[in-house]
Amino acid sequence: MKHRIGRVEGEILRELTKILRKDIRDPRVADVTITAVECTNDLSYATVYYSLLSDDPKVEQDTAAGLEKAKGVMRHLLGQVLTVYKVPELIFKRDTSVAYGSKIDNLIREVKKADEARRKQN
Repeated sequence: MKHRIGRVEGEILRELTKILRKDIRDPRVADVTITAVECTNDLSYATVYYSLLSDDPKVEQDTAAGLEKAKGVMRHLLGQVLTVYKVPELIFKRDTSVAYGSKIDNLIREVKKADEARRKQN
């Protein structure tokens, strides 16, 4: 059963990415990247994680509103290509792991610079 859920999650991720690129014309969702999909065991809900390049709260709100508005169309188009009895209800959540990773990279870079500066002084 777990294997099937994983396969469906992968299929949803692939198809939603295509749908976002080709069929959704809303400029608010133009910069969205879908990073992961997690389905419930009965496949009735799919949590779709997405990332944005912007940290601006206004952009984040607009994107969330755009995804919410496009949810019905996306689910309908998903139903045309998925091989499941019932198309899962889509729940969108911001994936902050990319931003977190970037923050960690910047901190590491700063520590290295400080370390190099300290070595040059000695």
